[in-house]
Amino acid sequence: MIKVIAGAKGTGKTARLVDDINEQATRETNNIVCIERGNRLDRLLKYRIRLIDVSEYFCNDYGQLLAFICGVYARDYDLTHLYIDSIYKVAQSDLQSDFADFLDKLEDFLKDKNITASIICSSDCDSLDERIAKYC
Repeated sequence: MIKVIAGAKGTGKTARLVDDINEQATRETNNIVCIERGNRLDRLLKYRIRLIDVSEYFCNDYGQLLAFICGVYARDYDLTHLYIDSIYKVAQSDLQSDFADFLDKLEDFLKDKNITASIICSSDCDSLDERIAKYC
């Protein structure tokens, strides 16, 4: 399942994400990964969360991000939750067509896995491409 949390900058999307991640971390059976660019969440998340700063890796577009996620899953086959903070920053692109293609491929990858993916997008849901808006 994929969930896009969309909204204008400064509307509290990251705070919602942090609350949700920390809530999920209280359950013993959850294995959670959070991907971001930089390290602004490191003091906000519980210690059980695997926080990944993609700026430390060669991950500079949506295709590389998808490959990176596949690699994370290959290592953590028991992954239950995937969070991406600020998708446009992580993928270094704000092209909605590329983001929509990424979501389609991610959905295809996740279809037989029990993983919930939550992605923050700094755009209003009303202004998003319909292929993205269906996940809002």
